[in-house]
Amino acid sequence: MNKVRAAGPLQGLRVVELGQLIAGPFAGKTLGDFGAEVIKVEPPGGGDPLRQWRLLHEGTSVWWQVQSRNKQSVVLDLRTEDGRADVRRLIDEADVLIENFKPGTLEKWGLGYEALAERNPGLVMLRISGYGQDGPYRDLPGFAVVAEAMGGLRHLMGEPGRPPVRAGVSLGDTLAALHGVIGVLLALQSRARTGRGQVVDVALFEAVFNCMESLLPEYSAFDAVRQPAGSALPGIAPSNAYRCADGQVVIGGNGDSIYKRLMAAIGRADLGEDPALAHNAGRVARVDEIDAAIGAWTAERPVDEVVARLQAASVPVGRIYTVADIAQDPHYRARGLIERIVTDQGLALDVPGVLPRLSATPGAIRRTAPALGADTDRKSTRLNSSHSQQSRMPSSA
Repeated sequence: MNKVRAAGPLQGLRVVELGQLIAGPFAGKTLGDFGAEVIKVEPPGGGDPLRQWRLLHEGTSVWWQVQSRNKQSVVLDLRTEDGRADVRRLIDEADVLIENFKPGTLEKWGLGYEALAERNPGLVMLRISGYGQDGPYRDLPGFAVVAEAMGGLRHLMGEPGRPPVRAGVSLGDTLAALHGVIGVLLALQSRARTGRGQVVDVALFEAVFNCMESLLPEYSAFDAVRQPAGSALPGIAPSNAYRCADGQVVIGGNGDSIYKRLMAAIGRADLGEDPALAHNAGRVARVDEIDAAIGAWTAERPVDEVVARLQAASVPVGRIYTVADIAQDPHYRARGLIERIVTDQGLALDVPGVLPRLSATPGAIRRTAPALGADTDRKSTRLNSSHSQQSRMPSSA
């Protein structure tokens, strides 16, 4: 980066990242954003495949600049004994290990938690996989696309009677990463009391399932299987997307007082003052009538007018943003959600800022994403020096 940033709240925490692609590296990125030293171990011959995903600049994905910022890159071949010996020495000095291999892979290489904890009892190991480290599906390959389906999310996405759709991003991976970061911080808090580390076992499908709100208790109590509802939110009214004369907006008018203000703003005080519609249950029973009234009003007006009039009435309303809208929105800039970096190749690039926001010890982008193996020689020298010193230490026997 072009300017020096203050150390974050995780300064002094050392993380070894063995993960690839999305879930494990997103967790590593988040810890690195808040000051942790993150050493990313990559395989020879190309490194993390994410380096080549989606749109490239001079042979490297611009996504890489987000996912691997604040990290160091060390190339080690874990399929060789020399590579595994080197990574063991890295892990000996680490507080946290992140991995998202298929369960059993690290054990096959002699890098399971029990073996590593014998050498480093305080180690916290974040393990992210499709289905978790145990259970009947443990050994199945699992990607976010499957996790979102198994976790219950995909069934709800789309229009009634039509095949489900997916969001254009890997929500299952990111949700798992965030659950992993929470787990790591909890485990470190426990270690501060006990001195012992532990395993944080995160499954992609579980992270999705954990965000499914009332889905399970409604089925348990009423045998209710929630169905896809397009842009509406079943059981909560009115909350939907509505067509305007030149686009679409989303409106959330489901609070009792908000609903009255919404109906007054669209000239339907008759619906706003109807006692049967004063509370959510009554509105849900007549949601088609309410949505039709709102839709008729929005259809005659451009988006800008709809947004301005409803905002003036203190009704939650918003445009449906593209990334171009995001990049140009002044609130994004004011909140620090978009930062400008300059990559090692000289590309000026807007990237997402650091979240969450902390008032006293905020995170920061302190270093751009590394070239493959950029830190291998420096780490190897330190490891070899440390190993030589340990071999010269007198035995305690």
